[in-house]
Amino acid sequence: MWVVGVVICSLYVPVLLGYWLLYHPVISWTDAAWIAGSGGLKTCYSLLLQRGYRTGDFSLIYPLARGTGPLLSTLGAIALLGERPTPLALIGGAVIILAVFFLTDGTRLFHDTHGHLRVAMRYGLGIGGFIAAYTLWDQQGVHVRDIPPVVYDGGTAFVVLALVTPQALRRRDEIARHWREHKKYIFGMALFSPTAYVLVLTAMAVTPVSYIAPAREVSIVIGAFLGARYLKEADGRRRIWAAVAMAAGVIALALG
Repeated sequence: MWVVGVVICSLYVPVLLGYWLLYHPVISWTDAAWIAGSGGLKTCYSLLLQRGYRTGDFSLIYPLARGTGPLLSTLGAIALLGERPTPLALIGGAVIILAVFFLTDGTRLFHDTHGHLRVAMRYGLGIGGFIAAYTLWDQQGVHVRDIPPVVYDGGTAFVVLALVTPQALRRRDEIARHWREHKKYIFGMALFSPTAYVLVLTAMAVTPVSYIAPAREVSIVIGAFLGARYLKEADGRRRIWAAVAMAAGVIALALG
């Protein structure tokens, strides 16, 4: 996280300077505090995500997190933002819940003697909870507070880097090793992750969160396929079908 964060923030410096010179955005102390809150949520999310990937299969953790995230985001939008989804959206939520049960092979939970499946499921649902939390928080930041998406995401990147720096600097040898061995992946993450999320923030600035949160999660099918096909994880066929059902559910949420 720290190494990727350093690269992200390095890339953001010229982008933010250029944006500031062109548009002269006004950021209040309240806006800065809102950005800091988003950075805190994303730090917790990112650390939990890495732990989850160490604990369970990618084709299990990724769809669980990405499938439950929009469901919880939509429930939060109903409870906190007053959004009112249609019956189709409620059906989509029910489909997601059933797909989660199928994805995790719910009957195995009662025979999981070593508890590995339960632990993986807890991580997946916990990550989904953080996805829901930062999605709702960020929608308020770019839509209600009208913070420019580029400034918002760039600011949160610096907050995340600041929060993980104290722990990271105690592991200098590990940092140097990861930089030597995984440079191309570090740059790939640093380029694609912020670009993708700035697009999400731009959409959230003009569209209700109960539409955007589900629509961005169609990647769960891709994630399940990659885990089954290229990582050779168990129960691949069932997980792909569960991911397809989950994607159908999030599309129903988006259309509703």
